[in-house]
Amino acid sequence: MSYFFNPAARAEHLEHVAYYESQRPGLGVRYLVAFDAAMSKICHTPQSYKIEFPPDIRRCRIVGFPYNILFRQVGDEVEVLVIAPHRRKPGYWLGRLHRP
Repeated sequence: MSYFFNPAARAEHLEHVAYYESQRPGLGVRYLVAFDAAMSKICHTPQSYKIEFPPDIRRCRIVGFPYNILFRQVGDEVEVLVIAPHRRKPGYWLGRLHRP
């Protein structure tokens, strides 16, 4: 199974990479590796993750970084809705739920 980003989630993801790389060279790469590992697990078994927002939005923690990936399965793909910081107000991204 493959994945794709909601446009706002892609922008957040790139901001996280840039932020970590600006803090310490190589840390952005570590974030990317952790994100890729999480997405690999998600794409392998998306249904194994807890539903966070009914009916179909699930959550996976990025190991080593203070973020959760919130996603849903759309057909044979996984849509990344948000890479949510643990400290940000829950649900700030709910406006992204419309489907094109």
